[in-house]
Amino acid sequence: MPIELPRWAWERAEVRQSLRARDIGAVFRFVQQYTGASQARIATAVDMTQARVNEILNGRRQVTCLDVYERIADGLRIPDDARHLLGLAPSRDQPRGGAAFDLAAFPEVVRVYSAQRPAAEEIQQQVRSASALDMLAVRGLGLIGLNDSLLRACLPRTQGGRGMQVRVLLLDPASPAIAQRAAEIGESPQSLASGVRLSEGRLRELADEGCDVQVYRYCMLPTWRVIRAGATMFVGAFDTGWEGHESAMYKIMETPHGPLYRGFRRMFDAIVKGADRTV
Repeated sequence: MPIELPRWAWERAEVRQSLRARDIGAVFRFVQQYTGASQARIATAVDMTQARVNEILNGRRQVTCLDVYERIADGLRIPDDARHLLGLAPSRDQPRGGAAFDLAAFPEVVRVYSAQRPAAEEIQQQVRSASALDMLAVRGLGLIGLNDSLLRACLPRTQGGRGMQVRVLLLDPASPAIAQRAAEIGESPQSLASGVRLSEGRLRELADEGCDVQVYRYCMLPTWRVIRAGATMFVGAFDTGWEGHESAMYKIMETPHGPLYRGFRRMFDAIVKGADRTV
């Protein structure tokens, strides 16, 4: 009988790195960690002897044959996007059609959420384990500016600025883009600008508490809403009639040659260079 891990386990950065490196010993250890499966249970699932599984787990043997990778992928029910990292074709046993199959060709995109709310717990989990956090927002109140916002409680307060490095991009309250964005969401420019200034003030409080936080003002009309926690990125969009947290959200993982993660990170760094730092 195959072994099935939770879908989110295959989306963990460390698991995906092991798949890219074809480190099957590490993959087996993750299987044990997430399912409690014994060596004998793994051996049965992937059609190996327990002795062979033991050798792989302990680094005394490496897997090199494509047919063995296929057997392992089938026995562990590895989803198509994770199979791609091993260099394997999509599974014939997994259902075709729909968003999951379409995205399997793009291993950077590992999940799509209908909005921020369904992704909230996973975003918080990723941020708590990251050493760097980047946010591109409009006013940022729902993300980090209020006591009950999504990420404020996830940030460490350490003396001397040591710990997680945080960079936040907020829309300049004096820019013409404020009026345009306010009109898009049916709000007054004064109210939107006040929200940006409030968020900026609350972020300054975090800096005073020892959090390594940098705040920048940008002037262009906002399009993308980005949360980057280490090698994981959550991307939504701003558009007429909806706030950023109402947008569908893509979970994007860094891969060696994928353009999405690299492109959004490059865009963020470019905006920082042209922005005014206020905190």
